[in-house]
Amino acid sequence: MGALHRALFTWFMLLVFIILLVLRLDARIQWNWFIVFIPMWFYDTILLVYVFFNMMSSCRKGLDKLTTSAQRKLLYLFAILLKLTSLIILCLKLENIVPNISTVYIMIPIWVILPFTISDVFMMLIRSGRNRYL
Repeated sequence: MGALHRALFTWFMLLVFIILLVLRLDARIQWNWFIVFIPMWFYDTILLVYVFFNMMSSCRKGLDKLTTSAQRKLLYLFAILLKLTSLIILCLKLENIVPNISTVYIMIPIWVILPFTISDVFMMLIRSGRNRYL
C-alpha cells in the first residue's frame, strides 16, 4: 500500500470517527461509546497487524537482529498497545462503568509513550540533518 493510500485511509477513519463523535455528543444517537470508537479500534488493529507482520518479515529475512530498526518497531507496537489501553479506559469512564476514575489515570498510557516518541522523532531529525549536508 502506497503512502497516499495510507494517508487517505487514515483521514477517512478520522472523518468517520469525528462524525460518530459529533452525533453522540449532540445526542442525535444514543450508542455505546465503544461503538462510537469503532473506527479507532479498526485503525489501531490494522496498524498493529501491519507493524507486527512487517517486523516478522524483516526478522525472518535476517535483516533485524535487535538493531535500531527492530527497536523502533517494538516501540511502535508498544505505542499502539498503550493507545488501545488508553481508549479502553476512556470508554469505560464515558460509559460510567468505572465512574470514579480520574482523567490522570486515563492519560497515564499516553504519558508513558510520549517521552519515547519525542526522543525517537528528535533522533530521526538529527540523523536526517547530518545525512542531508554530507
